[in-house]
Amino acid sequence: MHRITAMGMTVAVAGASGYGGGELLRLLLGHPDLEIGELIAGSSAGLDVGQVHPHLPDLADRIFSSASTLGGVEADLVFLALPHGQSGAAAAALPAGTRVVDLGADHRLADPVAWERAYGGEYAGVWTYGLPELPGARAAITAARRVAAPGCYPTASTLPLAPLLAAGLVEPTDIVIVAASGTSGAGRSLRPNLLGSEVMNNLTAYKVGTHQHRPEIVQTLTGSAGTPVTVSFTPVLAPMPRGILATATARLVPGTTAEALYEAVADAYTGEAFVRVLPPGRWPQTASTLGSNAAHLQVTADLEAGRAVAVTAIDNLAKGAAGQAIQCANLMLGLPETAGLSASGVAP
Repeated sequence: MHRITAMGMTVAVAGASGYGGGELLRLLLGHPDLEIGELIAGSSAGLDVGQVHPHLPDLADRIFSSASTLGGVEADLVFLALPHGQSGAAAAALPAGTRVVDLGADHRLADPVAWERAYGGEYAGVWTYGLPELPGARAAITAARRVAAPGCYPTASTLPLAPLLAAGLVEPTDIVIVAASGTSGAGRSLRPNLLGSEVMNNLTAYKVGTHQHRPEIVQTLTGSAGTPVTVSFTPVLAPMPRGILATATARLVPGTTAEALYEAVADAYTGEAFVRVLPPGRWPQTASTLGSNAAHLQVTADLEAGRAVAVTAIDNLAKGAAGQAIQCANLMLGLPETAGLSASGVAP
């Protein structure tokens, strides 16, 4: 076992062979306060980590165990990096009282009907929502034993719009979001539409009007607005491995200026370690957030159209998944929130 710290605080990862699981392991290897415990996988059970994640040589000789070991896991916290629909059963199999952060969607939605419509299968219940930068969320996460980490698209969509809705600067009934994501957002399973020859030099809209993340976006933004919101959401598959660029527009409340929009977002995230509002006129790009837990935001007013325009860049595997999950775990375990995480990207 690769030992990270002498503190004896251990985390286990279920779904450790996927892209999200691999990113968790990469970040945990650099965490100053956590030790990597049990590594659980599905079809990769019995393989060594080096076969699946050759970029993690310090874990190369570790062996993935099967899901049957969940009931006996001994850890201070367990990450569930499983496909949607599998976390409910996995959480039920864990020892009672175990702290859990779920990277999947099983515990994000409060409405069972919305869950069944978006994902199908049995509803597993709602947990504390793990987007620390939302008002009141940090305290709730710190006190929780079970946390649902947000989806990548909802993270990128919520961060710029929540302050605008809370301040009453945009109308809640006409929000349009178009977001382009790298292919890792679709997971590691083999699919013809994700083959390199299909993705290269190609942008593709998919699940238009039906994407499973829309109910989560609606739920979170409704909480920020204090009134129901209406969202049109179009995801786009981009020819890159990782990253999300989300562009959101909403109808301006009459009299709202670009300066008011910027001030609302900048004030909301003053002092935040990972949410960075760029200087006016500078727009986010996915390359700048690569490998980091940062979200880069910018907002302005399109006065001719009467709409606010907000753009966000994140790494879908970091702030959109594993990094955010570790951010939540740090809060739950009483560690510095930024431990093992960086707001600095990788370039070129």
